[in-house]
Amino acid sequence: MEKVYNPFIIKGKVPAEYFCDRENETKMLVSRIRNGHNVVVMSPRRIGKTMLIEHFFDTEEISSNYYTFFVDILHTSSLGEFTYSLGRQIFDTLKPIGSKVLDGFIQTVRSLSAEYGYDAQTGLPKFNFSLGAIRDPQCTLEEIFEYIGKADKRCLVAIDEFQQIANYPEKNVEAILRTHIQHCSNADFIFAGSERHILEEMFNSYSRPFYASSSIMMLDELPLDKYIEFVVKHFAEFGKKISESDVEKIYKLFSGNTYCMQKTFNVAFDMTERKSACTYGILCDAIDDILLENERMFQGQLSQLTPKPKELLYAIAVDGTAERLTSGEFIRRHRLASASSVQSAIKQLLDNDWITYSSSENGNKTYYLSNKFLMLWIQKNFGQGYKL
Repeated sequence: MEKVYNPFIIKGKVPAEYFCDRENETKMLVSRIRNGHNVVVMSPRRIGKTMLIEHFFDTEEISSNYYTFFVDILHTSSLGEFTYSLGRQIFDTLKPIGSKVLDGFIQTVRSLSAEYGYDAQTGLPKFNFSLGAIRDPQCTLEEIFEYIGKADKRCLVAIDEFQQIANYPEKNVEAILRTHIQHCSNADFIFAGSERHILEEMFNSYSRPFYASSSIMMLDELPLDKYIEFVVKHFAEFGKKISESDVEKIYKLFSGNTYCMQKTFNVAFDMTERKSACTYGILCDAIDDILLENERMFQGQLSQLTPKPKELLYAIAVDGTAERLTSGEFIRRHRLASASSVQSAIKQLLDNDWITYSSSENGNKTYYLSNKFLMLWIQKNFGQGYKL
């Protein structure tokens, strides 16, 4: 393993020693997959579902008994792009394993056989086809599932941001995938996503193809005590200090959002000299640096919003969290137009993942921005500022 200079890793694969907790969630995934369940993993964006799945893939039971494929489809906008992403990931995963395994895949995906080849100098297989080579996505997809079904080892396929298929222009994409998955006895599937309202509709609505087809797993924030222990420990291992109370302030500021906490401690760790303490002031400086770094991006993103959704977004951001968005009190306090315009704006913001929500036992929804750093930037520039 390469030497780690900063233990708060924010991209790429996280070594086990720098992966915080998730022991119960990992055991639950192992148990569900071992017993033949497909699993839906739902979480707000940047809580850590991708890193959890990659960590789960590395467990002894899974890595020894499965071919594992992780496909992120957030960038896709059609069944053809989905098929390309799945085929590409399978090819790239099998390539290091050996030519015999890879040849089995190439020979099965017959509609693309002309697009595969071997490098004349290295003798290694090459993946030559482009997205445009997929002339019949349904045919190629059927061949990919044919390979999965007869692979010499059980397959485990994780599809990240699975809710994206609901936006494809083709009809019956959910039904097509459900049929293939249902008849694929040699594989198990994990469907992960961050747009909860879409995933809940897909998997809990009687009229949808994926209804009652999978176990549902809600990924919550890391426990506060576990995360405090994690942060203090890794500062100490590198000869630095940080107080538990300051770690707790960051946790509460971001409501346990894993990425935002990791990013903050990553920058603050770098700002802290060896044999010194990471102070409250350093943490504030770290957050301000991150907000400044992202300011141009935030401005560009916000410029794409029309006035009424933007006004509602700012109102939710300034409050931090907000309930009863169509109530007279909320509308008057934030000088919004009307309950009907707020209702329309809620849908636009949810559909484009600007905001998300959590539901209480009594059914009330608490709304908040999906991007916690954007929330702080709005509070700093259009509210009363943020406080640790």
